Amino acid sequence: MIRRSLFLPCLLVFASLSVLSQQPEAKTLQETAKTFTRQGDYSNAIMVLTGAVQKEPQNLELQKDLAFNYYLQRDYPKGLNVVRPLIERSDADVQCYQIAGMLYKAIDESKECERLYKAGLKKFPQSGVLYNEYGEMLFARQDNSGAIRQWERGIEVDPTYSSNYYNASRYYYFTMDKIWSILYGEIFVNLESYSKRTAEIKEVLLESYKKLYTGDDVMKDQTTRSPFALACLGMYASLKPVVAQGITTESLILLRTKFILGWFEKYPSTYPFRLFEYQRQLLKDGMFDAYNQWIFGAAENLTTFQNWSNTHGDEYKRFVGFQQGRVFKLPEGQYYQTKP
Repeated sequence: MIRRSLFLPCLLVFASLSVLSQQPEAKTLQETAKTFTRQGDYSNAIMVLTGAVQKEPQNLELQKDLAFNYYLQRDYPKGLNVVRPLIERSDADVQCYQIAGMLYKAIDESKECERLYKAGLKKFPQSGVLYNEYGEMLFARQDNSGAIRQWERGIEVDPTYSSNYYNASRYYYFTMDKIWSILYGEIFVNLESYSKRTAEIKEVLLESYKKLYTGDDVMKDQTTRSPFALACLGMYASLKPVVAQGITTESLILLRTKFILGWFEKYPSTYPFRLFEYQRQLLKDGMFDAYNQWIFGAAENLTTFQNWSNTHGDEYKRFVGFQQGRVFKLPEGQYYQTKP
């Protein structure tokens, strides 16, 4: 009897340990929740993440995922309850501020949101993500000059983050500074080459070239004081006869070819600029025509572009293969915009 009474508690202990060992770890639960999130099943994702957080209450990644799923589910108060304490933690990262900003914007708490972004940028002054989202918040508040300052600063300190170029290009399209709409737009489509936003900016680029040459003086009404921008405009002004019969994909190929040849003849080292170096590389490698077709062709006329790509299949495939096999990166120190 004594041995049996000892055996039963031991059996219960081992059974309990066996059950515990079968319980999924927090990391496994997190992956399960991500699957639910991808499927749009935010309720199940929240349920699983809540259980994971109970296992590891200090796990920052789990709590960020939980707050983000509350955002996706549009349960903004609960999302803020999760994310607010994260902002106060010493290990809070950019994503913590990003998620909190999304939640504040969703409930139109612009003052708290601005305070949050300022605090985030004080901690992460090189974050292109936070500059972009701060700018979007200011733009929604109709503070256009404040918005472009944030996007420009994001471009300056984090030159490989695409969204600041996207927003800046669209902003300048509606101003007199078309040169920046063109430059930032083309950088954007090289950083983010295959998205819905890419197609939008390709149209902006085509229309920006048209507006650049509208009227008699390319230099007219330019508000920029950047010597680099004025050098670009001067080069384009000298090439106006090239597009005298209209802006088309074909005329832009000729215009932009002459621009690059002239630029590196006149400014070979004055203004190092990765975009122009890339264009010159494509020109030397015989892919510049295909590159320009990729940017402007479909935006001008989809049927004409499809016919061109069919009749120049090898040429176009060669460019696309090259493009997809490389990463377009911009070095620091090539920021030439005068602060607006």
